[in-house]
Amino acid sequence: MDFMVGDLVGNRNGRRKSLPGRLPVNKKRDRGAKQDALVRAGTRLFATKGYEATTTREIAALAGCAEGLIHRYFRGKAGLLYAIMRTQAAEDAMEMSTSLPRASHLDEEIQQLLEWELNRMWKQRDFLRVTIPRAILDRRVGQFVSRVGPGRHSRAIADRLKLYRDNGTALADDDIEAVANTIGALGFALGFMRQVVFGFNRQQTKRLAENIAAVLARAIHSHRP
Repeated sequence: MDFMVGDLVGNRNGRRKSLPGRLPVNKKRDRGAKQDALVRAGTRLFATKGYEATTTREIAALAGCAEGLIHRYFRGKAGLLYAIMRTQAAEDAMEMSTSLPRASHLDEEIQQLLEWELNRMWKQRDFLRVTIPRAILDRRVGQFVSRVGPGRHSRAIADRLKLYRDNGTALADDDIEAVANTIGALGFALGFMRQVVFGFNRQQTKRLAENIAAVLARAIHSHRP
């Protein structure tokens, strides 16, 4: 139970009354801060130690929260993993819309989108080492990842590509969706699989991505009626 700042005192009749001048505790804000701390702590520990090796006690200790809050807020460690993936997807979408300016031409947009995907995969490589095996082992995790991760991200890329229809790129919605999914798939294949799993040089991978983006842009231009 949340109390106001200060203690309740009794009067002569034995009734309790509040001391004046006290501020209410913002329970909603306090809960949100604790949830955020647990998500950040879980993200860090899952990425460094792995999902199975990390305990809820360690997560709570790093977050500075009671261990029972993980079960109350997320229904356990698995629920916390879902919350982390949802948070990561939301942050990715926000970063793309706020940090990646619109290019002047479609060719440049495809180029920067693919490069951004490569960098995103590299930055998230430690956490991807956790989520991908979990998605393979647990079908429910895989379905959740596809819904909040690649699926949502491809829609964000498609929304950006639609802005270039005025530049003479007369692609149907299905075509734009295909291109958006291609960029997302290439980002994963080159940014994570090629760089992280297979250990290819990052600069070589970047040059390869630039060539692929150019080929993809030429294919789109040739598709014009």
